[in-house]
Amino acid sequence: MSDEPQQQGWTPRDATVADPVGQEPAPGTQGGRPRPGRTGRRRFVPTWRTVLGTILLVALLLIGLFLAGYMLVDIPPANAAATAQSNVYLYKDGTQIARDGEVNRENVTLAQVPLTVQRAVLAAEDRDFYSERAVDPKAMTRAAWNTLTGKGKQSGSTITQQYVKNYYLGQEQTISRKWKEFFIAIKLGREESKSDILEGYLNTSYFGRNAYGIQAAAQAYYGMDIEDLDTAKGAYLASLLNAPSAYDVATHPENRAAALDRWNYTLDGMVKKHWLSPADRAAMKFPAPGTARPATGLSGQRGHIVQAVEDYLTNNKIIDENTLATGGYRITTTLERKKQDAFTNAVKDQVMSKLDKDRKADRNVRVGGASIDPATGKVVAMYGGVDYTKQYVNNATRHDYQVGSTFKPFVFTAAVENASTTQDGRPITPNTVYDGTNRRTVEGWSGKPYAPANEDDISYGPITVRTATDKSVNAVYAQMAMDVGPAKVKQTAIDLGIPANTPDLTASPSIALGPATASVLDLTEAYATLANHGAHGTYTLVEKVTKNGTDIRLPKEDRTQAVTREAADTTTSILQSVVDGGTGTAAQSAGRPAAGKTGTAEEDKAAWFAGYTPNLATVVAVMGQDPDTGVQKPLYGAMGLPRINGGGAPAKIWGQFTGAALEGTPIEEFDLQLQEGAEEVEPPVEPEPPTESSQEPSTPGPTEGGNQGQDQGQTQGQDQGQDQGQDQGQTQGENQGQNQGQINGGTTSGTDSGGGTTTGTTDGSDATGGTSDGGPTTGGGTDDGGAGSKPTPIRPPRTQ
Repeated sequence: MSDEPQQQGWTPRDATVADPVGQEPAPGTQGGRPRPGRTGRRRFVPTWRTVLGTILLVALLLIGLFLAGYMLVDIPPANAAATAQSNVYLYKDGTQIARDGEVNRENVTLAQVPLTVQRAVLAAEDRDFYSERAVDPKAMTRAAWNTLTGKGKQSGSTITQQYVKNYYLGQEQTISRKWKEFFIAIKLGREESKSDILEGYLNTSYFGRNAYGIQAAAQAYYGMDIEDLDTAKGAYLASLLNAPSAYDVATHPENRAAALDRWNYTLDGMVKKHWLSPADRAAMKFPAPGTARPATGLSGQRGHIVQAVEDYLTNNKIIDENTLATGGYRITTTLERKKQDAFTNAVKDQVMSKLDKDRKADRNVRVGGASIDPATGKVVAMYGGVDYTKQYVNNATRHDYQVGSTFKPFVFTAAVENASTTQDGRPITPNTVYDGTNRRTVEGWSGKPYAPANEDDISYGPITVRTATDKSVNAVYAQMAMDVGPAKVKQTAIDLGIPANTPDLTASPSIALGPATASVLDLTEAYATLANHGAHGTYTLVEKVTKNGTDIRLPKEDRTQAVTREAADTTTSILQSVVDGGTGTAAQSAGRPAAGKTGTAEEDKAAWFAGYTPNLATVVAVMGQDPDTGVQKPLYGAMGLPRINGGGAPAKIWGQFTGAALEGTPIEEFDLQLQEGAEEVEPPVEPEPPTESSQEPSTPGPTEGGNQGQDQGQTQGQDQGQDQGQDQGQTQGENQGQNQGQINGGTTSGTDSGGGTTTGTTDGSDATGGTSDGGPTTGGGTDDGGAGSKPTPIRPPRTQ
């Protein structure tokens, strides 16, 4: 024992202090003193031992799962999807429309693919392919995060993973498939070279146009072997891998800008990786692909239907494009065979049978059409073109032709929907009087002064909305669009069914004249909403989809009241007037109560008729396009006529189709609920448009007059001649043409068909003063039925 004295109160560190009563230390004490406890928030903070233990446990679990997956998942043999099946397309009644053909694939070695083309693919899809591992966890995590946070669905897959998916597995978006893909890619990366993997990827990837592999793609898009492909063309094929059909600019010309952006992205990536010099990059021009050469099994309307159905399935995210391309799907459409045949026959009778191979203008004629059941939103018929193997672009779904005056009803619908008034405060109804003076400056517009011309510069003076609709008066509708508010007009069109991203759908007074380039199918959807009393449901083209006996889930029907019933029905009432006595009288051939509107694109590059009965909405467009260059062309001279307008061939196709499609069904009248003040009243006598001649005809003009000469002359005269000419020419001409006979071609001799001439004809084709839809050769009529003013040569019309 130390001899040093003990300080009072001090005890050695290891000494045990006995309990005052001699008991052992209590639990939870240290040396007989209480151990400090974890109080407050510290009680909820795990200790470092807990954290470390958890991390180790998770790490061991992940390692175990990885080892288990690596051990259990083997590299399988190539699956059946490597040689895809055909898809089968059916009418609503179950009869077959088409099969989409055998898979087009031709394998090549990597050495056959030019190095610049290989690098273009890498620049587009996986720029670090040769330096990265088979899987990239960071990229996968980043893609998953971007998808979850709403930045768009993204893929973090490497080229190795994509090759595994193409060749060994399938395109299904399932967790089990992704799990297998992960481990097979790791094993494949250890067992095969990067070159072998890239070769496999190039031979199994889908490029659109039923082309699997880069060799098939080179032939499908450029008609050449892969060895002959240059860098620019290779970069375009590489761009297709991201969205094959969407970036096919021959099939979807409206997507050219997006395809060009992807092509530029690919080439810029090559420059960044020093695979392409900036000078060579700057010298490159976009290499537009050639026209597709589809399988003959898709000839006629079959190919157009298949293309439209595929677009519907992929655009609505029902089936992924690559998954659909693997085949094996049985797709029942909403199309009805009887109505489909009726559409084809109507186009053949009214247009195709009148084309002459020796007439240059006839080479440019294209026809598109679509028909929807308003009550269900189902597409019951579609006409995409004369033959899919000859005209690859679907004329029913393309978005590059102006809709013209078929847009004007949406302006009036917006006026009623928004209880709009004129500049001086009068409610806008069918009986509201507007100033129809030619080149009248739109009032209330703060932008650049806008004074649209009426067709042939005709001034109508005071005119009711109903009559202005019959005659398609630009001055009235441009002002009405301003009175309603261009933004409200645009929104109403969108609510009715016109896509919000439609090109040239701008909120300005000019919106009323129809510069927007909606598709035939889009316009049919909007008119079907009017026919359904303002209730809108997005159209559907597919009734049922199955694969291996299992149903594929389809979107639920979503119907809303887009506009009030009064707004839709009042619009219907004025469109009935267009068919009864305006520019659309040829549609009367359907033998049904009908409402509709004619329209013509700028420079007569397209003519439209959009109309409906109470139970069927249909739109028809005749378009002009050079078959070699794809450039839009005016329709002057086509079918042997000076012009083709909406009241001509389109309205006659509509009438024949609608009559045949509804044959055997009861005739149904419109059940309308009109806005207050919309009832039709006897219009006041309107002043005659100015004319250079003051000579009165010795006998009444045989045509209907300014607006109706359009369809009773050339439109009905050519096809109905003596049978209807007597009734339409004399009966209606005597009643309505007294004052306009001279203006619209009436002479002392008249004709049998309603197209008055100086010498008398039987077909109304040589009228000297008729209208553009009524059979003039020199009268210079209006787009939608205004009277011709003098015997001068036809000039390009303004948009109507």
